[in-house]
Amino acid sequence: MFLSIFEIFKVGVGPSSSHTMGPMTAAGLFLEKLKSEKITASSLGASLHGSLAFTGKGHRSDQAVILGLDGFTPDDFDPDAAKMAEERIALHKAVRPEGHPEYAFDPEEDLVFDYETVLTGHANGMKIWAKDEHGAVLVEQIYYSIGGGFVATAEEMEQVEAELGAVPQEVPYPFRNADHMLALAKDSGKSVAQMKWENELIRSGPENLHERVMRIWEVMEHCIDKGLDTGGILPGGLNVKRRAMGIHSQLQAEQGKNLTPPHVINDWIAAYAMAVNEENAAGGQVVTAPTNGAAGVVPATIRYYLDHVPTAKRDDVVDFLLTAAAIGGIIKNNASISGAEVGCQGEVGSASAMAAAGLCAVLGGTPQQVENAAEIALEHHLGMTCDPIKGLVQAPCIERNGLGAIKAVSAASLSLRGDGLHLVSLDACVETMRQTGEDMSDKYKETSLGGLAVNLPAC
Repeated sequence: MFLSIFEIFKVGVGPSSSHTMGPMTAAGLFLEKLKSEKITASSLGASLHGSLAFTGKGHRSDQAVILGLDGFTPDDFDPDAAKMAEERIALHKAVRPEGHPEYAFDPEEDLVFDYETVLTGHANGMKIWAKDEHGAVLVEQIYYSIGGGFVATAEEMEQVEAELGAVPQEVPYPFRNADHMLALAKDSGKSVAQMKWENELIRSGPENLHERVMRIWEVMEHCIDKGLDTGGILPGGLNVKRRAMGIHSQLQAEQGKNLTPPHVINDWIAAYAMAVNEENAAGGQVVTAPTNGAAGVVPATIRYYLDHVPTAKRDDVVDFLLTAAAIGGIIKNNASISGAEVGCQGEVGSASAMAAAGLCAVLGGTPQQVENAAEIALEHHLGMTCDPIKGLVQAPCIERNGLGAIKAVSAASLSLRGDGLHLVSLDACVETMRQTGEDMSDKYKETSLGGLAVNLPAC
């Protein structure tokens, strides 16, 4: 499977790529199915299962489905238009997607949180159906939100499993894992970013590719800036205070003081990451990196590089993101980036590995050092559970991104102190993450049934 950089990094809407973007995308795919198959329906309905049911309210999965059936998509989501649409749908009990007839849809009756029925293809499962005027089901489709905003039907899931590990022959450097990536780099003399660039050229011209990659960073950068400039309380009922703006203001006030300890750089990195994830928690525009829940790690590490490393150049961002995407693709193909499937090791752990690899690359690291940086970062997230309090992507998720970014910087620095040779390979670490995820209790995989989610008395 060849995953493009634009599949790893997707512009979307918070608070969750798997629980918000995925369901919204699935609803849109169902509308396309009705249209392409020329199915004349009278009403629509949907049910959420597994992790989508248990934490769907906190992740706004219900709103995502409702708006998706009304024609909204994650990449051009308009919050003001969405608010008006929700009010209209609640009042008229119908959705009106563009290019379709009006469909009866009562959010209170036709959207079901099914906590009992297990859909076996993935922890994030949902059904969408269409009925005729007599209430008979015309068509029903199962969708799985498999992490990072990716969606697959039940039938496509079987194909996804069959393709894992397959070598994509259409690209010049078809690495399926880290060992293969290093072998191709050695034979070609190219960096990871250079190989990834040539792979991407199969689908895009060089000028367009550069512009599109930089657009990813522009959205990330805007998200950081907005988060650093916005205070207040996050929605959802936990009364979590936005902290990035206050931390950033303190850091700015301390700049230039001779007695500021060097470890304060960690606070800058954490503030950048927290700014992104506070925006995500508020339902703002973010870039999956590789998921919304881990969206702050990569941009925070890039911002650290650009603002705090004297030799940094803005054009280096392209190599950073290409390298990070290569690592993200390896992890997704050989394990998972879904918190509902393997816990937060697959989200913040993967993001930290991607960021470490990207930073190592732009600091002059060899492909071997890049692989080592990714392995160090991922290894020290192994076993991390996904236990969001009240199902909200707030605690522990926001701070966890800050620490993930700090680990990424440390991992890149450690790898550059060596020659790339190390005991545990990235591939071994990825496989360990996959096995750990399989063994992990479902309580700790984005269901809010264990861990911090049940040990905070006030909740």
